[in-house]
Amino acid sequence: MIKTDIPKEVLEVAQKLEEAGFEAHLVGGCVRDILLNREPKDWDIATNAKPEKIQNIFSDSVYENQFGTVGVKTESENPKLKVIEVTTYRIEGKYTDKRHPDEIKFAKTIEEDLSRRDFTINALALSVVEGMAGNIIDLYGCQKDLKNKTIRTVGDPEARFAEDALRLMRAVRFATELSGFSAEGGPASGWEIEEKTFASIKKQAGLLEMIAKERIRDEFEKLVMAKDASMGIELLEQAGLLKHIIPELREGINVKQNRHHIYTVWEHSLKTFDYSVKKNYSLEVRLASLFHDIAKPKTKRGEGPESTFYGHEVVSAKMAIKILDRLRFSKSLIEKVSHLVRYHMFYYNVGDVTEAGVRRFLARVGPENVDDFIKVREADRIGSGVPKAVPYKLRHLLFMIDKVKKDPILPKMLKLNGNELMELLNIQPGPKVGFILNILLEEVLDDPKRNDKEYLSKRAAGIYKLSDKELKKLSDKAKESKEEFESGEEEEMKKKYWVK
Repeated sequence: MIKTDIPKEVLEVAQKLEEAGFEAHLVGGCVRDILLNREPKDWDIATNAKPEKIQNIFSDSVYENQFGTVGVKTESENPKLKVIEVTTYRIEGKYTDKRHPDEIKFAKTIEEDLSRRDFTINALALSVVEGMAGNIIDLYGCQKDLKNKTIRTVGDPEARFAEDALRLMRAVRFATELSGFSAEGGPASGWEIEEKTFASIKKQAGLLEMIAKERIRDEFEKLVMAKDASMGIELLEQAGLLKHIIPELREGINVKQNRHHIYTVWEHSLKTFDYSVKKNYSLEVRLASLFHDIAKPKTKRGEGPESTFYGHEVVSAKMAIKILDRLRFSKSLIEKVSHLVRYHMFYYNVGDVTEAGVRRFLARVGPENVDDFIKVREADRIGSGVPKAVPYKLRHLLFMIDKVKKDPILPKMLKLNGNELMELLNIQPGPKVGFILNILLEEVLDDPKRNDKEYLSKRAAGIYKLSDKELKKLSDKAKESKEEFESGEEEEMKKKYWVK
């Protein structure tokens, strides 16, 4: 019998099934993770009890699918254990659409159930007898593959991938996600996809086009958040899958940069991404690091050490929006990632940018995003081959931000709000209100002491006397001045030093 710590909630569910005269086996990923000394993400039980029987045994349960899976509720405070999934042994029919089985039939034995699974590392079962872990059922050499760190399909790889084309991505994701884990006796890392399995992935890569974008997104997100995610991106490319997921990323392959870059666009993007992964940054920062220079191939002008990529950050942000929307990511994530990409090149040079400039920078990027912008900048620097992630300039910027962080930087922080402004000037809601607030905010950004209600009221009355044309012009000028970090002087410096 295997010795391992299985949560009491799981054992209790298994024991109740056994007491009712049915079998109970832990299956799939949780068994794999137990053998890899890895904390299981979830716990799944397979049984020969039909769904209606499972529900009779567990009154507090839910059955709302066609796959024979019943969710058994527990009283656990652990989110992973609040619901234990119990699934009837099953076999599956043909996959005409390459996504879902045409029919599902309940099976009688655990052996039949294991035969339908995708990869050997997921085709393990652990019996539970009298509320205790029993014996491992391994029909396909799974434990050997775990020891050798090998991803291999159960049976014919072409047949497995033809059944569900998402398995093409799952193979790469598992190789990426399991990096650093191995069964006892194996080295610490270096998972590989078995030769025939990998050849089949390359041959059938086009089947991925038939998979719903939401499912691809979920697998891609898991890969991006994996321990060795940059290797996973490279493996997607080697397997011929990346062109069916994010073809835009491939455009940077073999695209050389200028004299300030030792890597191609592709290499730089992966190294930047790798830094954010190793630092265990958020999904948004990782994606921004991966996409921050994705438009460089499109914006490249010239060849050799004097080539330029002017405006690539703007185009990259637009491309990031298109890619993430195509993959059905949430609107909030898309906005955050595109924002980080758009302004990842913020300019800061000690002595060149004033406190007012720092306030304008905060107004533009949002105080809540500063930490993530710094993280992307650090990743970008390391991805360029420089030794320091946080040079003096960045440390000085952080000092300046801390110095001005309590100053008013947004219209809502003005001592005179929109309603008060309309009452003061006796005007209705409209563009004029926004124009006047923009102008007032610009003055306060220059000098926070002006954020005084009496001063702002007098200035608003004076500004209101201007013609609509003059008012709009002044408001537009106020908006433009917020770009101090990326205007005039910096552009000249870019041209002088041929930087991106």
